[in-house]
Amino acid sequence: MSKPELQLIDVDAVLRNRLKGKYKYIPQFVVRRLQKTICQDRLNSILVKMDQREGYQAADAALEDMRITITADGLQRIPTDGRRLLLVSNHPLGGLDGLGLISLLGHHFGGRIRFLVNDLLMAVTPLRDVFLPINKYGKQARAAAEEIEQELAGDKQIITFPAGLCSRRGDDGTVRDLEWKKSFVNQSVNYHRDIVPMYFDAKNSDFFYRTARQREKLGIKFNFEMIYLPKEMFKQEGSTFRVIVGEPIAWQDLNATQPAAEAARIKEIVYNLKK
Repeated sequence: MSKPELQLIDVDAVLRNRLKGKYKYIPQFVVRRLQKTICQDRLNSILVKMDQREGYQAADAALEDMRITITADGLQRIPTDGRRLLLVSNHPLGGLDGLGLISLLGHHFGGRIRFLVNDLLMAVTPLRDVFLPINKYGKQARAAAEEIEQELAGDKQIITFPAGLCSRRGDDGTVRDLEWKKSFVNQSVNYHRDIVPMYFDAKNSDFFYRTARQREKLGIKFNFEMIYLPKEMFKQEGSTFRVIVGEPIAWQDLNATQPAAEAARIKEIVYNLKK
């Protein structure tokens, strides 16, 4: 299979394609502001460096560029005896945490990993071999579901963020994931994969959480704070993040009749790893 052509980020081209005839009414200063907000030039520079490597090592390249270090407590708890696993983590950052887990677990398993992600991330071509896209809509949904089923039945280790969206700050001031979706529990039971709980110790800036809270108070459902995630990522340059690995949970010990309750229980196990 030939290597996919690198797709660089081009806000101007996206607006031209999406807005068609209405594009001419968009002032160029607005386009430039969007390019600056999402850190287009810096992201493209990192994508070029990532494209020089393959698989999980592309994540290594991004972390090296940003001088990010990932450490792990309890990595020895992750079985390497051939058991099929489902590795689940909180999702505090929205980008760096994914890269960190790809690098950490990619090295641990010799590259035999797949990461369940939103299908939009398939535009990050250097990580296509790692990403396992979830597509819930359109004609590609069935093909995506079949690929997921095939990988779950295979021998690669599967990583997932059960919350989907990155963490938000709650009414009590704590930063936590939103509801964890129950699908990973069903996948664990159906495909006989033990669950490995992991806590990624990190958070975004107060600005990000304030923006999200203000958006919620205004009743706006569109998560426009996500546009700031690239800046949030680059604010973390030079940081060291710690991943805490918990004891594996046997799939036989899960209550298959109450997957939502089990998802909530495992979420609490993850957050208790920090204590």
